[in-house]
Amino acid sequence: MSHDFWLSSGYHLLDRTAEGRLGVTEDFIRAYLSRPEMMPPDEACAQERALHAALLREPLRAVSSAELAALADPDARENFAIFLRLRDLLHQSGSVETAYCALFRPGAPALPALFIDQMAAVILRGLLEGRDDPFQARAAELFFRVQRSSLRDGAILLADDETVEGLGRTGGFGALGALVAQAGTVLREVEMDILTRENGEAYWARSDRHDMVLDISFTRPGQDAFARVLEAWIGHLLGAEVQVQPVQTIRDERWVWHVGLDAEASTIMNALYQGEDVPEERLKQVLALFRLDFRDPSLMLPRVAGRPVYLGLAQDRAGNVRMKPQNLVVNLPLNTGH
Repeated sequence: MSHDFWLSSGYHLLDRTAEGRLGVTEDFIRAYLSRPEMMPPDEACAQERALHAALLREPLRAVSSAELAALADPDARENFAIFLRLRDLLHQSGSVETAYCALFRPGAPALPALFIDQMAAVILRGLLEGRDDPFQARAAELFFRVQRSSLRDGAILLADDETVEGLGRTGGFGALGALVAQAGTVLREVEMDILTRENGEAYWARSDRHDMVLDISFTRPGQDAFARVLEAWIGHLLGAEVQVQPVQTIRDERWVWHVGLDAEASTIMNALYQGEDVPEERLKQVLALFRLDFRDPSLMLPRVAGRPVYLGLAQDRAGNVRMKPQNLVVNLPLNTGH
């Protein structure tokens, strides 16, 4: 039986195009108007309430600059302007995938990172439909949610940063815990379940809570699952079939191409590629390395065709992992003239 998960992603509001992409619907666009920052507050002016109601009825209606200027609250004007940029991009693109890729081309509309992450989430939700592997679903969360890393008995563990922050404030006891914390009482140490083969079935019901920890140590199921999601992401968005395998080190005298999966990994891998002496403490920030091979080398730039591409995932100095999946959209050595 196929599992349902990430109900908050909006996946169920989308259609499927003939090409298998996520077709944008008015209901999907309308859902953005229900976000807290888009809901008119009690003190909102009449024009703001009227515009919000009109867009709920007709999400694709034209909105003039005069209508935006008439809003009394400057934050409301900015929020509606961002919504309209997102709406127009999604509608004109026809699919979420096309809109997502368009964001990283010259002249793309400026959108907050939050919306870019949400688009990545719903794309991944579609990619994982029917796979029924909790490790792949949990690994896919790295693409759109900041993770906090820790070491335990030699294992590299990733926990959702926002969830850790919330549990740290409340000790896992919700509003009551927050009140106790405010009173100065020491809360118990936060404990989160590490995803295992034994408890994996529990992931699906808890998926929107983002409260299970992923072990991405070498040879562990979490790292292999992350590699499979990388393959699916690249194949779906770029139409290139690739094989991704975890590696412990890069031992390649003909190292010709690499992609950092986050800003830290990009900086470290660039330094190594250029032969710089990278301090040991900096190298320890690298959590995982992968070798990517194109199954069809003709899809690659001729000068690197047939050579592996190395990928790296790293934490920042504070122990956070902020993946940038768009790096795989724009930085792979694709032969665009193919």
